[in-house]
Amino acid sequence: MRACRGGRTMASVDIFSDGMDLPMKAQNLRLLRTLPPMETLVCFEAVARCGSFTRAARELLITQSAVSKQIKALEEVLHCALFDRHARGIELSAAGATFLEEIEPLLYKLQRAVLKARDRDARQAVSIVCTQAVAHFWLFPRIVRFNQLHPDITVNVISTNTINERSCGESDFGILYGDGDWPTLESTRLFPEIVYPICSPALNIAPPVKPEDLIGLPLIQLDSSQWDCLDWQDWFDHFGIRYQIPRNALTFNQVTLSFNAALEGLGVTLGWDFMARQAIESGALSKLGEFAYETGHSDFLVHARHRPLTAVARIVKDWLMSSV
Repeated sequence: MRACRGGRTMASVDIFSDGMDLPMKAQNLRLLRTLPPMETLVCFEAVARCGSFTRAARELLITQSAVSKQIKALEEVLHCALFDRHARGIELSAAGATFLEEIEPLLYKLQRAVLKARDRDARQAVSIVCTQAVAHFWLFPRIVRFNQLHPDITVNVISTNTINERSCGESDFGILYGDGDWPTLESTRLFPEIVYPICSPALNIAPPVKPEDLIGLPLIQLDSSQWDCLDWQDWFDHFGIRYQIPRNALTFNQVTLSFNAALEGLGVTLGWDFMARQAIESGALSKLGEFAYETGHSDFLVHARHRPLTAVARIVKDWLMSSV
């Protein structure tokens, strides 16, 4: 939000001056005048995450026109453009990227607070926080099957890429990437990190014999500068190959977006086995070559050490582990 914030700041007030309390109603009105409507923030986060007005509208169950109007209203409030519009689509502007970095964790905290308040007396509710890719490709299909077996248990999935040890400890469970060693968390390994090239069969690319054969192909780039994720340079470096990202290469800042680009036949992207395996088995995607990078890291199901699992949470954990 720093890039979009205007020059005016809210002065601090001593609410006990002259022995009288500052009316909270006036203070709340000042706050409301500086905050954009919640629906504009929700639409902005969805568009930024989906990389498309159309996909965001489909997710939010509203029209593309409604999403566009919400983004325009937010940009008018902030006095800056949040997205750069191009012939092939949209991408976050510098101001938009900074704004997203500020508000995404705040929206996540607000969502978590609402879920806690709503379910504080519901012993049959369990919350799981994880990245967007893990939520979409690994967790969601399992939760669908779990709900068919346990319709009386509510599983609230919170997807955010600003996930860390602390946020996982604040939910019933988290799915966290790393080496499994976190001081405040109990961890159980779910699946290893295995990364290999994937593309649509429609590209009709001859199978590469060695990793360097991939360099001349249209590689979809992943900008992971703001979070911990492999990119093509990391992948080639593992095989001892020097690689320079071409200028004007097709680039996305989310794994899910690069995966969807590969499905649409836009090029070759890095595929994480947990999200690519089903698409490969169904024929929607092809694995290029017989080489893969096994990083030694994994995703773990974690929960706070200091808080014993409830009986319902234990059911969810046991079922998830049996589905690995």
